[in-house]
Amino acid sequence: MEHFELLFTAEGLMYFVILSLLEIVLGIDNIIFISIVTDRLPEKEQRKGRNIGLSLALIVRLILLAAVSWIMALDSPLFPNSDIELLKEFSGQSIVLLLGGLFLIYKSTKEMYESISGGEEESDGKVKSLRSVITQIVIIDIIFSLDSIITAIGMTNGVGDEKHSPLIIIYAAVIVSMIVMMLFAKPISDFINARPTIKMIALGFLVTIGVVLVAEAFGEEIPKGYVYFAMVYALLVEFLNIRMRKNQKKRKAPNGEK
Repeated sequence: MEHFELLFTAEGLMYFVILSLLEIVLGIDNIIFISIVTDRLPEKEQRKGRNIGLSLALIVRLILLAAVSWIMALDSPLFPNSDIELLKEFSGQSIVLLLGGLFLIYKSTKEMYESISGGEEESDGKVKSLRSVITQIVIIDIIFSLDSIITAIGMTNGVGDEKHSPLIIIYAAVIVSMIVMMLFAKPISDFINARPTIKMIALGFLVTIGVVLVAEAFGEEIPKGYVYFAMVYALLVEFLNIRMRKNQKKRKAPNGEK
């Protein structure tokens, strides 16, 4: 029971609230990806796909937390004596981020192309198998989970003592944030997939996240706050466009125009 004592201190509660909010924010890109790929499933399987996807995200995060020492070891350079400057700082974490970033860029640009060309209604529209979608979700869960856990460990570094590990705070924050995401996954998914322009903005956001992951793989730190701000700004502009189009339809309606 003493392991939980830290969670109920003023410092522990403060870090718990901050980490929970951080995990929710960092999980937005995960929800967007899951929303878009599950939209390709038959309607009766979409909810199942979302729930399985987010449940897997929680399991992956908890497994990674149980292997904290292994995660931190991923920071060690693989080629410290290399003559190539880019490879000197290249680590196991870099490989995961690089592969994840490239996968995210490929998947998102492919979705954008199919949406623009109308190909999503033809060959592989609503015919994706649940297994195929879950496989894609698992891949991206690993990438986003690794990034999320490393951030959480970095934030709680120095909290607690030898008897009270900060891991209990991270575990609690991860579980709470995943429950919140499960509750809001369907409304977010329905909102994105019912509005083609919002979906395109979301895909553009995922491409940007992919680019950020590739940059981080090579040691270039790009503050994610800029990326999230850009997405929120783009969404606000699109909401204004949606409102404008709605008002234009109202004004035309009495005249019988469409």
